[in-house]
Amino acid sequence: MKYPGHDLASVFTLTWVINAAYTTDPVKAEDVSVDSAKPEWDESGYIMFCPCMGRFGNQAEHYLGALAFAKSIDRTLVLPPFMSNRKNVPISDWFQVEPIKEFHKVITMEDFMAYFGVEKWPPGKRRGYCWIQASKKRECEMKNGSPSGPFWDGLGIDFDEGFRFEMSNQADITNEAMREQLRKLWDEQFPAHKHPVIAFRSAPATYPIKAGNRQIQKHFKWNVHLFATAQDEMNQLFHGEKFVGIHLRTGRDWVKSCEHAQGSSSFMASPQCLPASSEVEIWEEMCYPPIEHMVSLTAEAVEQYGAKHVYIATDKLSYSRELMEELEPRGVKVHHLDPHLPQMDLMILGQADFFIGNCVSSFTAFVKRERDANDRPSTFWGFPISFSDGQV
Repeated sequence: MKYPGHDLASVFTLTWVINAAYTTDPVKAEDVSVDSAKPEWDESGYIMFCPCMGRFGNQAEHYLGALAFAKSIDRTLVLPPFMSNRKNVPISDWFQVEPIKEFHKVITMEDFMAYFGVEKWPPGKRRGYCWIQASKKRECEMKNGSPSGPFWDGLGIDFDEGFRFEMSNQADITNEAMREQLRKLWDEQFPAHKHPVIAFRSAPATYPIKAGNRQIQKHFKWNVHLFATAQDEMNQLFHGEKFVGIHLRTGRDWVKSCEHAQGSSSFMASPQCLPASSEVEIWEEMCYPPIEHMVSLTAEAVEQYGAKHVYIATDKLSYSRELMEELEPRGVKVHHLDPHLPQMDLMILGQADFFIGNCVSSFTAFVKRERDANDRPSTFWGFPISFSDGQV
């Protein structure tokens, strides 16, 4: 990976952050940095879950949905580590915890295990909870398969008993009637005095995210030290000048996904630009834009926003050469870092003066929600520069 014109110190800092983020060692009380004051045990109960679906973008959507559910039934959410390359990354490595507490009561998994893992939720009394249809004969197996097994093993957690349930564990923070019903159902079936910790095999959330829960992202603020590294990168790349950020999905797996998506009215993260009730079908430019469309829309954004730089984030092909041929004669520089840590791309795209993303991608969806929370303009491939939510 090349860093033309970059301060090597910032590269080493980034490498340290990446290496420090990944661990599969079980959590031990003596190894955890916890708050100076021990938190009080929440008699209303706790929610745990494994963010075991897909990569970061999918996990982030489940995170927001889990917060909506925990708030709806008034239980503290135990913030799990993210899963990255089958390894656990504590949420505090990437995000600040205090801003999340402004939305709902939470505790990190590391702090929960350090403070309550023996006293309140000891081995021998740890239960798992699985959504299983009544007609199915399966047992609730919390650690069967990957990434579920490695996730809980990385935390040093085994389960002694499993509970099946069939009622909903998905909430929309804007639907008060649904939330009230959920709380009543869960209080009746799994009261906190008998089920103090409900550890779900999978996230209590939908994918794609319910529209009403997108607003929760405003409480996710990047880890200060990690963001400082991204800020250093931006300073060295853009020198305070305006830039357009674009996100491209060009991997072979994405080609197949787009082939499957065409003709559908909803696929993966597409509800972020196609309303749930829309009968409009996903089209080629929206999912896998031709090079000509990508270059043309990027050039239009550059001109409209007076940008001097274009920053590319991609999973495979960057099309840097095609963009340079079009933009460098106009005095616009094109940048593609391809960092090992995808969150670096997310942070930079979130700060762009204008952003163009892929509507079907949950990676784009994360950037779009953050930008919406900060009133920054965005659009999607296949849409005009002046795109607004709900426009087709």
